[in-house]
Amino acid sequence: MKCLRTFTLACGVSVAGMLAVPAMAATLDIAVEQSPSGLDPHIVTAFSSFQIIDGTVYEGLTALDAGLNIVPGLATDWEISEDKKTYTFTLREGVQFHGGGTMTSADVAASLNRVLAEATGSPLASRLAAVESIETPDEQTVVLDLSAPSAPLLSSLTSIAIVPAKYEGDTESLQRAPDGTGPFTFVSWQPDVAITLEANADYWQEGKPELDGVVFNIVPEAATRQVGLTSGQYQMLPNIDGVTAQQFQGRPGVKLQDTLELAYSLIGINVTRPPFDNEKVREAINYAINRDDIVAAALFGAGVPGGPLSPALTNYATPVSEFPCFSTSADTARQLIEEAGVETPIEATLLVLPRDSTRGIAQVVQQQLAAVGIELTLDIPEIGKFVQDWRNSDFDMFVSLNSGTIEPDDYFYRTFRSGGSTNVFQYSNEDLDALLDAGRQETDTEQRRQIYADVQEELACDGPVAFLSYGQLYTAMRENVEGYTISPNRSMRSLADTSIAE
Repeated sequence: MKCLRTFTLACGVSVAGMLAVPAMAATLDIAVEQSPSGLDPHIVTAFSSFQIIDGTVYEGLTALDAGLNIVPGLATDWEISEDKKTYTFTLREGVQFHGGGTMTSADVAASLNRVLAEATGSPLASRLAAVESIETPDEQTVVLDLSAPSAPLLSSLTSIAIVPAKYEGDTESLQRAPDGTGPFTFVSWQPDVAITLEANADYWQEGKPELDGVVFNIVPEAATRQVGLTSGQYQMLPNIDGVTAQQFQGRPGVKLQDTLELAYSLIGINVTRPPFDNEKVREAINYAINRDDIVAAALFGAGVPGGPLSPALTNYATPVSEFPCFSTSADTARQLIEEAGVETPIEATLLVLPRDSTRGIAQVVQQQLAAVGIELTLDIPEIGKFVQDWRNSDFDMFVSLNSGTIEPDDYFYRTFRSGGSTNVFQYSNEDLDALLDAGRQETDTEQRRQIYADVQEELACDGPVAFLSYGQLYTAMRENVEGYTISPNRSMRSLADTSIAE
């Protein structure tokens, strides 16, 4: 993974090298591009929701530190049985929910059951697929009994928020009024204006947070966000792409942090809609795409061509040079379409996530596929409509971002396994299913590496996704913002450590 860097564009020196000044408690004004699609941590999928609530309002049994290592969260420790099928968690004592009440094992069990319940429709359900039963022998102990060993379980639990047990059968309340254990409590949501959080006075970690509160200002216009940061109206623009980051070259009082992100851009394909049910057509799409051009034109060079796994996962990612279809060839693409017996032009609609970077990617892909006889009409709805169509598999193709973590199972199982909770492509491949099941149960590192190498080979060229790129991720902030650390998974949990210098 590329090392995180902090630098000040205006004068070329790090704030860390400047004379230290005292920090003050204050409210941090953040400008974000989109309103969230909702705030229920077990239901939402959009980054616009995730960055507001993950690690700020909500926490899991386990957590990730700045180095992406698994550390204790709401569980102080855990024991794993010799057969790796029983996990016993000891809960942190005295943790308070924002809405009142002390967290107990009953809340943890209800939260996990809520994710697993079919009525919830949680995209996280696949992450708990191995959980066979949940026991609560006392208020501070939770025991998970598994049907088989689950190598990614501790990683998966970092993303599953603990909520009060009273919400177990409620799929509406938390969408508008979140209730967690995190360092910030929810205050208000003014649609298309702002979401306001305030410091949690009862937070279990002493001395945190340092801020009085955080305001996420909804500012759709990029120019307005940029002017606001430069003027000091806003103190932070989180998780921006290289195109936006370039606009701050030479701006006084502004600094950037950057890291290679774990999320990837992709073209998703509905394999139930002809001619995309033909694997040769899907392979042709891969040959038609020039990923270097996408990185150069849509990401302004701030990223790398990407395969099924982020190159940041050095133990698992297969280099894209090993996938034949990543060598652009319009002639090969046309030949594959001809072999599939499909007449051109192929007309289809490309559903586009309404973000600056994905709009740019969509335009480049539209031109590249037109050269091989695939004519795309771009559909760029508002975020709520995009999410609805995506969840309902109501698309021919879509361009979006998929999240990633430190665990390869999180990239693949829920997304590509038959019946996976985010398998919106309606893709089913028995050989891949067997590999994914094996990868989830295998605990030997070398054997897992081979399994996931086979998974990547299975998906890379004729699967339901054309993997495009992994972008360089940036956060722009005022010079006097201290303690914030950008995360490759877009979480803003380090807001708990953030302060504003006088």
